[in-house]
Amino acid sequence: MELRHRGVAGLIRRSLAVAVALLLLAPAAASAQNPQLPPSQTVAPRFFERSAKEVERIAERASKVRAARRDGPLAPTAYTRGVGRWQVSFFRDGKEVIQVQVDDRSGVIVEQWSGYQVAWRMARGYSGAFGRKLNAPYVWIPLCALFLLPFLDFRRPFRLLHLDLLVLLGFGASHVFFNRGDIGVSVPLVYPVLLYLLVRMLLAGLRPRARPGRLVPYVPMAWLAVALVFLVGFRVALNVVDSNVIDVGYAGVLGADRIADGHQLYGDGFSRDVPKGDTYGPVNYLLYVPFEQAMPWSGRWDDLPAAHGAAIAFDLLTIGVLLLLGRALRPGREGTALGVALAYAWAAYPYTAFALETNSNDTLVALACAGALLAYARRSSVGTGLALGLGAAAKFAPLALAPIFARRRPLVLGLTVAAVLALTVVPFIPDGGLRELYDRTLGYQVARGSPFSVWGQEPSLHWLQTLVKAGGVGLALLVAFVPRRPSDRQLAALGAAVLIALQLPVNHWFYLYVVWFVPFVLVASFGAVTAPPAPVAGESTWRAPPSRLRRALRSATGPQSPSRSAPA
Repeated sequence: MELRHRGVAGLIRRSLAVAVALLLLAPAAASAQNPQLPPSQTVAPRFFERSAKEVERIAERASKVRAARRDGPLAPTAYTRGVGRWQVSFFRDGKEVIQVQVDDRSGVIVEQWSGYQVAWRMARGYSGAFGRKLNAPYVWIPLCALFLLPFLDFRRPFRLLHLDLLVLLGFGASHVFFNRGDIGVSVPLVYPVLLYLLVRMLLAGLRPRARPGRLVPYVPMAWLAVALVFLVGFRVALNVVDSNVIDVGYAGVLGADRIADGHQLYGDGFSRDVPKGDTYGPVNYLLYVPFEQAMPWSGRWDDLPAAHGAAIAFDLLTIGVLLLLGRALRPGREGTALGVALAYAWAAYPYTAFALETNSNDTLVALACAGALLAYARRSSVGTGLALGLGAAAKFAPLALAPIFARRRPLVLGLTVAAVLALTVVPFIPDGGLRELYDRTLGYQVARGSPFSVWGQEPSLHWLQTLVKAGGVGLALLVAFVPRRPSDRQLAALGAAVLIALQLPVNHWFYLYVVWFVPFVLVASFGAVTAPPAPVAGESTWRAPPSRLRRALRSATGPQSPSRSAPA
């Protein structure tokens, strides 16, 4: 019995020792994921079985390498990339054109990339890199169904609302190819969806039409409210147990840590992992500060609980604003029903869940837009200016909406936006002044190259991109004057059109940007549906049938006698 006890104790001690060793080696293993030149080209590095020269000979047999050699010679360079993995990069004229990854022990080529996929890992279609389990058909398809079903009217299949919701889901066609790493197909498929939404929102804003009917034809509103609660719980649980933090959320936590420690926010040395992480406005990083202080950053790109907490908070705040927005747009029970429908549609829409699963900061734009519309509907120019100013100081895009919202008390709104920008931006201006601030933030965003747009894939379309940019700016200014007295719904539709028009010419477009205009599109589409007026008490609900039906009834009952048809 004592020997058995000693054996168990020894096993426990060995297990603890292994666990401690793994914890100590974890930072080193994480840093080793970056390509590193081995000390020798002919001797295998420590913990490796093959030398760099051996691996280069293996990589030269890759099909993409053989195909590329037809266009000229290639110069290989082998790097270690974590324990047991080699990366062989093939260069031509100093530019990496092929990348091959080889397993050290087996000598098998496990990956080979060319074109955009060499420099852009996000173009390779790695499973779960963006969205994790949300991309699984058993999660994505039910969410699409939940997004559509409450608003389907089977007696009126050609309802325009049906088409609007289906088109919002149309980004999924592009997303399928993105997940496969086929961005040559995924990127062009985005633009028909954006163009439909642009035209649809312009029509809703310039030529609005009320469409009688029930917004939720067959589902009791109480059921929709219960479903909203369950959806919110599902999204939060999925974020906690499954989601990952992409570079955007990581940068938010890093910036919050720098602010809390009193370090300069902008400038060289932001982070080795995300050197361009300081590309957002100061408010973006300030909003992460409470979460970083409550769940401090460990110093590594680990699970980053602060990023999870911030993303969940941004999502819940947007849902809350949408609930209030329905009450502000319509009085009484209709307003409550509209608010529940808006919040439910947000919670069921797969791309708002996609932003939550990646723990990005893009929900901040949606929150700012919904907040500005809520304040505008409640006739608060100061509140509208606060929402737009904070949104602009976080992600810049909401500033393009200032001309639209300036229709009411423009001086108050303009001064509020200016004050918010001054209070939040001036304290963080780097040593290089406003020029350096612009270069590191908006200037970088506008100028960076990317294969995630038709403009990045086809540089010959630069002239068309310039025209689209000019059209977006012109539209943002035009809708500040036309129509003269827009309703709140028209304002939402025009705001969506401006955001979409500004997204169309960007060099780098990604699915996370869809959530920017979703609140406005939902308000414009849902707001068009108006319930038929209730009959006045004591008034008969019978209405004369249409003329054709009356004639059919008259012919069915036979000819009328002259005495009965003659007037008394």
